[in-house]
Amino acid sequence: MRRLGVCLLALSLVASGAFAAQGRQRDRPLSANPSAFVAAEIALARLAQEKGQWAAFRERAHPDAVLFVPRRVAARDWLKRQKGPVETARWQAHAVYVSCDGNAGATTGAWQAGTAQGYFTTVWLRDPRKGEMRWVLTHSDAPAPVREAGDFIETRQAACGAWPDAPAQDGGAEGEDVAVGLSPDRTLSWTSAVRADASRRVTIRLWNGSEMATVIDDAVAAP
Repeated sequence: MRRLGVCLLALSLVASGAFAAQGRQRDRPLSANPSAFVAAEIALARLAQEKGQWAAFRERAHPDAVLFVPRRVAARDWLKRQKGPVETARWQAHAVYVSCDGNAGATTGAWQAGTAQGYFTTVWLRDPRKGEMRWVLTHSDAPAPVREAGDFIETRQAACGAWPDAPAQDGGAEGEDVAVGLSPDRTLSWTSAVRADASRRVTIRLWNGSEMATVIDDAVAAP
C-alpha cells in the first residue's frame, strides 16, 4: 500500500506539472509571423474589390482606428458617412515590420487607382487569443517619384529579450496633433503628428535590442 501511495503521488505530481505546462503554453503570446500581416493586407485589398473600398476598411477597422483626411479622424465614424469611390484602389505590401510577440505589425507598400498611384502605411493589431487582425492606423500619399518595390517583401521582427521601458516619442510643436501607439510588448511603436497646415508625419519604430530604430518615416506635405 505504501508503494501504491508513492506511485499515486508521483503520478499526481506529473499530471499537475503537465496541466501547469499547458496553462503556461496557453498564456504565451502568439509567435511572430510576418506573413500573417501580409495576408491581412491581401485580404483587405480583396474585400475592397468585393464590397467597395470604404466598406472593406470599415469592416476590418479596430474600434480605435484612425485615418487622415487630411486631419486625424476616428475611422469608423468617418467611414460610415462615405460612399464608395468611383474607382476602388488596388494595393500591395512591400515590407512588414512585426513586434517581438507578433501581436502588432506595420505594413507599407504601393497603391494604384486608375492613373494615380502612391504608397500607404498601415498598422495592424492582432487579438492574442482569437488571432483576429484589425487595422488601427492607416494613411497614404501620392508622391513623385513613386516608391519602387523590391524583389521580395521585406520582413523584419523586433528583437526579443530586454525590452524597452517606454516608446520613443517625437515632441510635438505648438498646435500639432500628436499621438503615439505601442504594441503590447513595447517593441513596436507608431507616432503620428498632424501640423496646423494639415501636413503630417507617420513614424514607425522597431526595437533592435538597444534602441527603438526608425523603420518607416512618412512625411506628407500640406494639401
